[in-house]
Amino acid sequence: MPFGIIAAAGWASGINVYATTFLLGIAGRLDWADTPSALQHTWVLVLAGIMYVVEFCVDKVPLLDSAWDVIHTAIRPIGGALIGGALAADSGSSEVVAALLGGGFSLSAHSAKASTRAAINLSPEPFTNIGLSIFEDGIVAGLVILALDNPGLAAALAIVFAAASIVVVFLLVRTVRRFLANWRARRRGAQPAEPS
Repeated sequence: MPFGIIAAAGWASGINVYATTFLLGIAGRLDWADTPSALQHTWVLVLAGIMYVVEFCVDKVPLLDSAWDVIHTAIRPIGGALIGGALAADSGSSEVVAALLGGGFSLSAHSAKASTRAAINLSPEPFTNIGLSIFEDGIVAGLVILALDNPGLAAALAIVFAAASIVVVFLLVRTVRRFLANWRARRRGAQPAEPS
């Protein structure tokens, strides 16, 4: 499998591992693309489909989606690694390298998703959460379909998305640290910390 498919599927897995698994499996099952046979088994497709529906519902509920993201901190990167390994196994490429790539791209996407969702959950209205969840599902579907059709372009997008994910996490962590420092300073009656 080309690097583009592994990178794109890995990054998409960090957003929604179940949708990624289902899309790759169904594409192979319906002969739309040459995907790993391990993802085409009926039980894999049924389980991925059921879990996608569960995640689709949970993802729309503020705070519940953050709890779901905490649980999936291990599941999504491992899923991305397994998908990367499966994609490489069918092509004779190094499964270990592909698993590391898939897991790494997945971890970058998951980190951005979880931290962004935690920040958005501070808002009392539910519409931002619902809109972001639907947008994420569209990105996952689009990226997986693009990867199967144009792996080179998908690779470029996955790299850009992974870099953007790292920047988002860095900025959110920095903002939270500054907020906490200012909050502690106010509690002690001191001056707020200067922005760095």
